Amino acid sequence: MKPADGQPRKKIIPIVPAAQESSQGEIISLYEAQKKIYPRSISGLFARWRWAMVWLTQLVFYGLPWLQWGERQMVLFDLGARRFYIFGLVLYPQDFIYLTGLLIISALSLFLFTAVAGRLWCGFACPQTVYTEIFMWIEHKIEGDRSARMRLDNGPWTFEKVWKKTVKQAAWIAVAFWTGFTFVGYFVPIRELGAELMQFQGSWQIFWVVFYGFATYGNAGFMREQVCKYMCPYARFQSAMFDKDTMVVTYDPERGEPRGPRNKTIDYKAKGLGDCIDCTLCVQVCPTGIDIRNGLQYECIGCGLCVDACNTVMDKMKYPRGLIRFSTQNGVANHWTQSQMIRRVFRPRVLLYTGVLVLLCVAMLASLVVRAPFKVDIVRDRAALSRIVAGGKLENVYRLQIMNATEKPQNYTIAARGLSGLEVASETQVQIDAAESRWVSVRLHIPYGSAAPGSHTVYFDIRAENTGNQVSEKSAFLVPR
Repeated sequence: MKPADGQPRKKIIPIVPAAQESSQGEIISLYEAQKKIYPRSISGLFARWRWAMVWLTQLVFYGLPWLQWGERQMVLFDLGARRFYIFGLVLYPQDFIYLTGLLIISALSLFLFTAVAGRLWCGFACPQTVYTEIFMWIEHKIEGDRSARMRLDNGPWTFEKVWKKTVKQAAWIAVAFWTGFTFVGYFVPIRELGAELMQFQGSWQIFWVVFYGFATYGNAGFMREQVCKYMCPYARFQSAMFDKDTMVVTYDPERGEPRGPRNKTIDYKAKGLGDCIDCTLCVQVCPTGIDIRNGLQYECIGCGLCVDACNTVMDKMKYPRGLIRFSTQNGVANHWTQSQMIRRVFRPRVLLYTGVLVLLCVAMLASLVVRAPFKVDIVRDRAALSRIVAGGKLENVYRLQIMNATEKPQNYTIAARGLSGLEVASETQVQIDAAESRWVSVRLHIPYGSAAPGSHTVYFDIRAENTGNQVSEKSAFLVPR
C-alpha cells in the first residue's frame, strides 16, 4: 500500500529501553573496564640500566639546587629578579633565544634517538617512568611482590592491610612533596625556600610545592601507565618517526610460534611447537601491561623488561636467547645480523637529523662564546622631548639599561657618535655590581642648527673598562622643525 501522495512509507523502528533490550540480546559496552596492572619485578641487563638512569637523574635533580657557585645557587631560574643563573653564566630575558635554541635541540635529539632506537627516552629517562619506578619500588618493599600485592588488594580490610596501605601512602607523600620542594627550589633559592616553609611563610611558594607534589603523587602513584598510554602526546606521533629500520623491542614469531606449555625434557619441535612456552612472563613484567607478542604497539615504551624476562625463561629452558629482543622489523623479517642492522642506522633520515642537530649545537656554542658579558637597552625618554638648553645646545634625553652579566662589579664608559658636534652632557662613568642591572639617564647635545630637522641615527658606545668589551646600540636624535 502507498499513501495518497504516492511516496513509500518510512519504516518506523521503535526505541527499546536498555532493560528490555537486555532480555532480547547481548549489550556490548563501548568502554573497557580498567584493570589495575601489577608489574612483576625482574632482574637483567635492561632492568639494571633503568635503575642506573633512576640514580643518575635523581642525583642530578635532587642535588643540583644545593650546590653553590660563589655566593649564589649554581643553577637558579630567578623569575622575580628576571635572571637565570647556570653555573658561571648569567642570562637575562633578552637571552630568551638561547632557551628557544635549547628546546629545538632537545626536540631534534628526541627525533634522532626515536628514529634510531625507538622510545629510549620513555623507557629509561622520562620523569614519568623514573618516578613510577621509584613509587613501585616503595610499594614492592612495603606490600610485597606481585602475588602478595594482588592478594592484599583483593582481600578484606584487616589490620595488616590498613597499616601497609598507610605506610605506603605516607612514603609516597613524602617523596612527592620532597620532589615538589626540589622543583620549586630551581626558581626560588632553595635554602631560603626551606626556611620559609619551616615558618609557613610564602603562600605562593607553598602553593607550588603542594601543586607539584600532588602532580607527582597522582601521576606516579595512581595514573602510572595511563599517562603514557592516553595523556602523553609522544605515543601518538611516534609512528611518524618510526620506520622498519628503527631498533625496537620485537618478538620473533617465526621462532616462537606456535606457542604452548611443555616439559623442557621433551622434543618440542617434534610436537610442532615454537620456542615460546606461553608463560606470559613478558606480559607480567610490562609496566604498561601489553603483550609484545602481538607486535609493535604504541603503548610500548621500549623499557626492555620483557627482553630480560624472556631471556631468563630461555636460559631455564636451555633455549637460545633473543626470542624477544631489540631489533628492527627488517632485521627480523630478513634474518639480519647485528652488524647488518647497525649499518642501516646511517640512513637519510638519521643523517639529516644528525646534521641539523650538529649545526644547531655548534651555532649555539659559538654564540655563547662570543656573547658580550653585558647588555644594553636604550629607550627614549618620552617625558622630555627635544629642547634648547643653555649655551645654544639642542638636547635629547635617553634612558639606558646596562646589564652586567658577569660575577664581578664592572665600570662602564658611555660615549655617543653619529652627528657633528654630538657629545654626552651627563655622567659618562657608571659602576654596576655583579649580575645586576641599572637604568641610567643620558643627555645628548648638539649645537643648535648643526643638523637638519627630522630624525637622525646616533650610536651609543658602552665600554667595559675592566674587560675591554664594547657594545654599540643605535637610537634616534630628533631635531624639531
